[in-house]
Amino acid sequence: MKISCTHCGLEYDEELMIRDGDCYFCCKGCQGVYHLLKDEGLDSFYQKKGDTKLDKPKEVGDEFKKFDKESFKNKYIKKNRDGLSEIHLIIEGIHCSACVWLNEKVLHRLDGVIEADINFTNHKAKIVFDESVVTLSKIFETIANIGYIAYPYDKEVAEERVNKQRKDYYARLLVGLFAMMNVMWIALAQYAGYFSGIQKEYKNILNIAEFILSTPVLFYTGWPYFKGAYYGLKNHFINMDFLVITGASLAYIYSIYVMITGVGEVYFDSVAMIITFVFVGKYLEVISKKKAVDTLDSLTSTLPTEVIVVKNGEKISKSIEEVEVGEVIEVKAGEKVVLDGKLLTKEASFDLSSLTGESEPILKRVGDEVVSGSIVLDSVVRIEVTKLFADSMVKKISLMLEDAMNKKPKIEKLANVISGYFSLAILSIALITFFVWLVMMDSGFEHSLIVAISVIVIACPCALGLATPIATLVGLSNGVKKGILFKETSFLESMAKADILLLDKTGTITKGKPKVIKEVVLQDFDKSILYSLVSSQTHPISIGVKNYLKTNYHDIQEIELDNIKNISAKGIVCSYNGKKIVAGKKDFLSEEGVEFDKKFDKEIDSTIFIFSIDGKVLAYYKLEDEIKEKAVEVIRELKKYLKIVMLTGDNEKVANKVAKRVGIDIVYHSLLPLQKAKIVEDFQKKGKITIMAGDGINDAVALAKSNIAISMGSGAGIAVEVSDVVLLKDDMNSLKEAYYISKETYKNIKQNLLLSLVYNGITIPLAVAGYVIPLVAAASMSFSSLLVVLNSLRRRNG
Repeated sequence: MKISCTHCGLEYDEELMIRDGDCYFCCKGCQGVYHLLKDEGLDSFYQKKGDTKLDKPKEVGDEFKKFDKESFKNKYIKKNRDGLSEIHLIIEGIHCSACVWLNEKVLHRLDGVIEADINFTNHKAKIVFDESVVTLSKIFETIANIGYIAYPYDKEVAEERVNKQRKDYYARLLVGLFAMMNVMWIALAQYAGYFSGIQKEYKNILNIAEFILSTPVLFYTGWPYFKGAYYGLKNHFINMDFLVITGASLAYIYSIYVMITGVGEVYFDSVAMIITFVFVGKYLEVISKKKAVDTLDSLTSTLPTEVIVVKNGEKISKSIEEVEVGEVIEVKAGEKVVLDGKLLTKEASFDLSSLTGESEPILKRVGDEVVSGSIVLDSVVRIEVTKLFADSMVKKISLMLEDAMNKKPKIEKLANVISGYFSLAILSIALITFFVWLVMMDSGFEHSLIVAISVIVIACPCALGLATPIATLVGLSNGVKKGILFKETSFLESMAKADILLLDKTGTITKGKPKVIKEVVLQDFDKSILYSLVSSQTHPISIGVKNYLKTNYHDIQEIELDNIKNISAKGIVCSYNGKKIVAGKKDFLSEEGVEFDKKFDKEIDSTIFIFSIDGKVLAYYKLEDEIKEKAVEVIRELKKYLKIVMLTGDNEKVANKVAKRVGIDIVYHSLLPLQKAKIVEDFQKKGKITIMAGDGINDAVALAKSNIAISMGSGAGIAVEVSDVVLLKDDMNSLKEAYYISKETYKNIKQNLLLSLVYNGITIPLAVAGYVIPLVAAASMSFSSLLVVLNSLRRRNG
């Protein structure tokens, strides 16, 4: 007995079929597509298909199995911190925000796909998935089954495709402009003849001339809109492309009818103008996106793929991915450093403008850190590599930017949903308008059709869809120019809505490099013990004491100490020759059994570091940290928008002294790392959106708890890792700029959405009322999209 496949309709013997509930499938491919359509609420497909037989879909592997090969996976898949697989794809066929929504929704429904974020501006998708649950071939097949083509992201290939698209759009635009200008001259003759009289044969010749000129505009210049409309309909969406093509095609078909019958007036001029005006907006949109994306790619676009490694006196060329920690590389003047390391050459100047935005060259000396992305200016240098390329600053920045471009703010997701339904609503209004003018107003078919076309053409879901992605892309781009990295575009929105800014003192408000201003030695001791102890630590106070000892005691040397333990934010304990050594804050030393003279309390009016052996204080050091340049000015400015709070592990006197100097009224002092985090949580419980800025390991927990975490690029690795925003320039002005960029971007988004809604709210009723002709509608629609793009691109002064 033969049974029809539920999906494709082809008939096979029952014993060969796969039974799934009440359904029968001839293969797993049909079964998979059926469930995909059903899960997405698209099962009305089968009602529309009727008795039509479909070609049998290919099994996974016929076309997509190549994506499961180890060679392919090794090249394009990487593992994230959670051990999940991550791949970046370019998805062709995306024409509007509805396309993005459909792809993301379908991929999220696929078992094993954890994350699927698609960037509308460059069609780049970041997909995180569990290889033990879903294969890469299944992901590619799922995308193909809904009418899109995916291929792995490759920077050079992507750049080539973008340039090809730009050239293609330029050629289409030239054809459109040439034809439109000539159609306009002919139209002038038509209008003159309309009012003064024109012989029928001349009118026919002009009609044919307009037809010849408008045809390539519609079918060549307008081809991207036909393509977009097709994909929209294929996936049951009415998009902006469909509105444009429907309006232009109706005018074109009606004009052909008039040209043949001689009854009425042709509108070929409107066809040419509708397509060309809208396409001008589309072309400018492509250019603006490319410009913003180029800025984001500027950090990594000129990186060499190989470096010169110096080994045993020989120079060999090596791939940057193959260079190991400890190897020495040579970089010539004018070249970009691609690996983080320490400078071995006596001294050299470096240009860090691509990282920090600062044009001033930086002079580095032997032993100084050199970060990838900086350019050697005046000599050949040698650098000892301290990090693999995968861990380098420039690679991390590149990954941050990729992730940032793929993440969407909540407001963009809302706009995408609205624009997805907008086009369908406009088409419905246009149909109702046509019948009202034809039946109720008795205006005749020609006038009713032209009014309906005007309604279709003037509506602009495109401006609504562009409102957020263009503004956020420009925000990211402006941040990169100023050395500010937002790890996600959503952080631009969150930061703009913040209520409270919590600032760590050391390294954020102050320079984080305290200097010894007073040394008090109570009993003579071997300074090498203390020097060795502080040399083992990375805390700014330990570094300050180390630098002081190194400068003032020339015979000092590093010795080996036993059982060194760092008690976070308190002090250090170790032993040497059987003696217990304790150093750090007074309270910590007291806990460890060290006794103090009462008069000692009077000395604690500044940062102080105490050194003891076997319970006896031998010396203490008073240190002072400098306030960062512009800290006072920046805090005064930000207080206009945010409540500012200072958090510090220092004692009350030190904390209040710094807070008073910079103008902060709310201060929490003597805090341990978990206490800082608790304060952040307390503010959040009160419904406040918090920004936390810090740079040390002891800030990491508080940063992780805050709504927006900001770290200095020079800060501890873990602080940078948990942060949402990284300031590559170690200054307070960058903090202010980051906040202003977020405020400006969010303001632009709201302005763009308002512009789009106001535009549609005014123009659609005018078109419905019959006050707008199609060519004015086309110019108006194009202008609204252009206005949104220009509003996003304008810069704030200062």
